[in-house]
Amino acid sequence: MLRLGITVLGVADVERALRFWSEALGLVEDPEWASGTWRTLAHPGGAHALGLMRSESPAELRPRLHLDLYTDTADEQRAEVERLLGLGAQRVDWELYPPKPDFVVLADPDGNLFCVVDLSNAPSGG
Repeated sequence: MLRLGITVLGVADVERALRFWSEALGLVEDPEWASGTWRTLAHPGGAHALGLMRSESPAELRPRLHLDLYTDTADEQRAEVERLLGLGAQRVDWELYPPKPDFVVLADPDGNLFCVVDLSNAPSGG
């Protein structure tokens, strides 16, 4: 039976990405398959969460696939955005925001775009 594994991000600097995403998401490195071009990040309980793979290609300006990171409130969203900026994320001048966005677009230190979503403001939120 086919199963979905983990999301893999292409990065220019594996060590930098390891530091950023570990701190951003509270993940830990699983050293089993570690190499100069690959790292696996896992939840502290052991389940794999994110793969980091060395890539020569640049990050896409409008990626077809990206990470959505959830928060429960607007205050939490603002706090997490500031925390992520402090870890090395960058704000993105995103021209495709809807009139009342429930998300903030950021880029990781390698330029990979991701969103911080306020679930209380999302169309299905409460």
